[in-house]
Amino acid sequence: MTQVAVVETVRDLRRAVAGWHAAGERVALVPTMGALHEGHIALVKLAQQHARRVVVSIFVNPTQFAPHEDFKKYPRTFDTDRSLLEAAQADAIFFPSVEEMYPAGFASRVLLLGPAAVGLDDRFRPTHFEGVATICCKLFTQSRADCAVFGEKDYQQLKVVTRMGADLDLGIEIIPAPTHREPDGLAMSSRNRYLSPEERALAPLLHRVMQNLAMRIRNEDPLFQAVGQAQSEIITAGFELDYLEARHAETLAPVTGLADGPIRLLVAARLGGTRLIDNISV
Repeated sequence: MTQVAVVETVRDLRRAVAGWHAAGERVALVPTMGALHEGHIALVKLAQQHARRVVVSIFVNPTQFAPHEDFKKYPRTFDTDRSLLEAAQADAIFFPSVEEMYPAGFASRVLLLGPAAVGLDDRFRPTHFEGVATICCKLFTQSRADCAVFGEKDYQQLKVVTRMGADLDLGIEIIPAPTHREPDGLAMSSRNRYLSPEERALAPLLHRVMQNLAMRIRNEDPLFQAVGQAQSEIITAGFELDYLEARHAETLAPVTGLADGPIRLLVAARLGGTRLIDNISV
């Protein structure tokens, strides 16, 4: 097994990427916060289909966490992550410190509208996407990668980052990757490890409810009635529901039915102290 290179500074990252580009090799970036699982490795495998070299960033980004959220307890498992990436044959890990990413005097942010301001996750985490966009913009320009792979599980994030890359002419292709799921349908997430055994057994209900809702919408059941009944089912099961909504798959604008365009169902709900998100197409 080839040992994956670990770089901790922007200068070393750019040196490595410049060498690959000089050799005519395409470079892909897979941004992560670590605590890797099979879903992340699927992103790496997809990146390898689009580029000769793959860099995986591991950085728990403080600016996308609100003060009441789980930044300090977010799982940090670098040794295990490195072993997984070596087995997946990634070429490099970018593992910067907070000081490397946000040096003294750092004072810039990416201001977002469009899919970042549609009343979904932004309604409950008003500063989250600003932090996501800022760190992704930095990673794109730091790495100078040709493409970046993002999972569809964080669907609003995917749309925000894609819009930002196009609007700011960052010169990077954003490649979406299908959501990787457990056998029972639960979307893979680093936060799933927070679930108790009882919560873990209940968690797949979110996906089942969305599947049933998608079928009803395809059958042209009244959309608002179908969504309302699905919301009630989730709440009755014991979740604290932030939202379950049908939105336009590209703009994330509200829809009234199939005639409004391609539809994406998006959900966010809490079980105990764990917030779960998921989405599916209709």
